[in-house]
Amino acid sequence: MGKKFILLLLCAAGCLPVTAQQPGRPLLSLTDTAFFNTAEARRIGEQLLAYQRNTGGWSKNIDMARPLNGKELKEVLKDKSRSDDSTIDNGATTQQMNFLARLYHQTGDTRYRDAFRRAVLYLLSGQYDNGGWPQFWPNARGYQVHITFNDDAMVNTLNLLRSLAEAQPPYEGDLIGEALRKQTSEAFDKGIECILATQIIVDGQPTVWCQQHDRITLKPAAARAYELPSFCSQESAAIVQLLMTLPCPDDRTKRAVEGAMKWLDAHKIVTPDAQAAPIWARFYDLEEEKPFFCDRDGIPRRRLEEIGDERRYGYSWYNNRAASLYPQYDEWAQRHIGILAH
Repeated sequence: MGKKFILLLLCAAGCLPVTAQQPGRPLLSLTDTAFFNTAEARRIGEQLLAYQRNTGGWSKNIDMARPLNGKELKEVLKDKSRSDDSTIDNGATTQQMNFLARLYHQTGDTRYRDAFRRAVLYLLSGQYDNGGWPQFWPNARGYQVHITFNDDAMVNTLNLLRSLAEAQPPYEGDLIGEALRKQTSEAFDKGIECILATQIIVDGQPTVWCQQHDRITLKPAAARAYELPSFCSQESAAIVQLLMTLPCPDDRTKRAVEGAMKWLDAHKIVTPDAQAAPIWARFYDLEEEKPFFCDRDGIPRRRLEEIGDERRYGYSWYNNRAASLYPQYDEWAQRHIGILAH
């Protein structure tokens, strides 16, 4: 694949990383303390309570900050008993929890705290015995049952659980009790174990991860028709970043980080511009470790122009996410690789 061709694709197709976001996410992502003392914050909080399913989770791709009229609110409340659309995909559930935690601390309204606690129980209820999480639960369909790294679903969940376990703001105080806090710590540790267990091993060497892994075999698994089992650079970068934040990594974790960084470095696509950061294809096949692209027919192809316009322009086929890992890895390696037992 020619370098000029790659640059042309990136510029013309807009295929640099696009992280899936829920509508209304900017408002739900606010952290300014003053905002959570406003009537607008409480209005949004009331709507989050309405949108929360009886499962304790939330659905995705809905602008939950948009003001609802009376008719719309009734429709939302009718769906509270649904058990097939609660998810951690696209930032769902974890972002609502973050908002409610901040709102509770500023208002003292225990309804927000209670809703948050139900959401914690929802997250804990979805974890498999092997430490992974599916994309949807309790009622999932098809590939939704796979252990899901796609769009950082599991990484987002683990980051929240660790913040809870360590009582980091905004998850401090009486937001949850000590017994529940202990459970979040145990769930985080199990999640890290799942990450290490699902890392793809090639010739005895740890590499990176797929977007999703089979919940039984832990092997790379397919999701949507164009998301085939593969080495996946974008989600793997987020996993490596998480692993490098562990304060006392054991030898297995050190090897996981080192192996993933070596794989990412070996598979980066370097452009002719010396000032440009490297990029990566999102997917590399499991046989030859070469970039591939896929349409809704499920047939992998080597060239992006070989797939239809709808998927060509509607998906993030290239990304530069792993480039941000290098400074962190240099510092991490100075502290940890020197004591790695080879």
